[in-house]
Amino acid sequence: MSVLPKEVIRELIREKNFSSADDILATLKEMFREVLQEALEAELDEKLGYSKYDAGTKQLKASENSRNGYSKKTIKSQLGEIELNILKDRDGEFEPQIIPKYQKNVTCIEEKVLALYASGMTTRDIHAQIQDLYGVEISPEMVSKITERILPMVQKWQSRPLEAIYPFIFMGAIDYKVREDKQIVNKAAYVVMGVNLDGYKDVLGIWIGGNETSKYWLGILNELKNRGVKDVLIFSVDGLNGFKEAIEAAFPQAKMYNPSTKVKPEICTLQG
Repeated sequence: MSVLPKEVIRELIREKNFSSADDILATLKEMFREVLQEALEAELDEKLGYSKYDAGTKQLKASENSRNGYSKKTIKSQLGEIELNILKDRDGEFEPQIIPKYQKNVTCIEEKVLALYASGMTTRDIHAQIQDLYGVEISPEMVSKITERILPMVQKWQSRPLEAIYPFIFMGAIDYKVREDKQIVNKAAYVVMGVNLDGYKDVLGIWIGGNETSKYWLGILNELKNRGVKDVLIFSVDGLNGFKEAIEAAFPQAKMYNPSTKVKPEICTLQG
């Protein structure tokens, strides 16, 4: 496969004002916020015994505890500062678990939250990931309710149509630790981000690392094609084994560029 001259690629990237690792993290921040917000909603649903939009049940329980608006709270994460709506109940009894009342720093959970978006995660996988995310004993009912809130959002995001042409597609990896079969294991979530013809950056998908061969990467590229991608000018990857062969098979006209695009937020050590 021929490669574009480095000076041409540098000029293209400079024109787009694109810094792959930083932009991947910035784009992921909103996805991270959405999961936390949905988890807070599900926690309050469980506390009150009905959901925000369950009007019938709400009327039956009108004399009992109810929602009472929210307050803004800014938390710090490895992805930057994030503003959340911290929900309140009329009786003042609701105490969020995913973000305790006085906690303003949520570093160490970003990787596990973002892994919920990964393709191939079953309902059971998400259920287990949420249980591990909380790091405390929460009821099976609570885990199920949070899963029910998050799953449709994640599935819609995973299957949304993509644009036909992307001048740039960048691949980065987020390393994280997760508890699996009562053991702590290292995993990588591969993040694919595209830049469209207008210079808009979007995370196209996330995949949990497995047997990273050319067949594995080809499966990812074919999934992008099935969602509407027809042409890519440049793939920017960081020496991933088998990726060159996969690109040649799926997008034979595309070029490759190999900067250092690996995203490595600090990995927090899980206890237990």
